[in-house]
Amino acid sequence: MQISSLSSNLSFVSEPVKYITDDRGERTAVVVPIADYEKLLEDLEDLAVVAERREEPTIPHEQFVSELG
Repeated sequence: MQISSLSSNLSFVSEPVKYITDDRGERTAVVVPIADYEKLLEDLEDLAVVAERREEPTIPHEQFVSELG
């Protein structure tokens, strides 16, 4: 296996993403700094919550603001 550095267009990644490749040069894994990995997990959890709540009823923004008092 080889590790190669490649630039990424991901704005939140603090360092270039590194890929682990097989003998044919095909990417098999990615290496990112732990802080970036933790951010990815946090974003993934947030998206899961959004997906779970997609069918919940909504109220107009004006109503929400007025209920805040």
